[in-house]
Amino acid sequence: MAWLIDWACILPWIAVTAAIGIPLYLNGTIQPNGMLMANLIGALVMVAPVVVVAAWCESRRVSATPGKRALRLRVSAGSQQSRFRITLVRNLLKIGLPWILGHAGVYAIVASSQDSTGTPIGVWILIAVAYVIPIIYVASLFDSGGRAPYDRITGLSVELEPRDLSLDTGS
Repeated sequence: MAWLIDWACILPWIAVTAAIGIPLYLNGTIQPNGMLMANLIGALVMVAPVVVVAAWCESRRVSATPGKRALRLRVSAGSQQSRFRITLVRNLLKIGLPWILGHAGVYAIVASSQDSTGTPIGVWILIAVAYVIPIIYVASLFDSGGRAPYDRITGLSVELEPRDLSLDTGS
């Protein structure tokens, strides 16, 4: 649920970048030189800001993105010193990796549809991997540890914020 709330916050950024980027591309202002450059521009304009903001949110004192905050969750780093770096790695694995792979796959499908050769099998494998990674992430939440691979790799965990009992009035 927290991730859905976070995506509700991310979608306006995607809408703004698309509303600006698509007309600039269509009128020839932006002319990426090949798929690599198009993917690089997409990663820098769309993916990187989302990853950096999520890492920043999780590295602050509150240690939560808006979705986690709404559900009283926080990212716990234990005694790690460089919280921003480690939360940046966490979000690169969680958000950046599948998004960039999917983005690259879509660009490759579009490029291959413009010629008569068809879409190479490698592109379909790339798309499949982009979908399988988040499925693995979600499935891992239901194993005995309840931690996603990106949390295990970074040594972070997501915990429920303790309830502030001083605010309870009692009944």
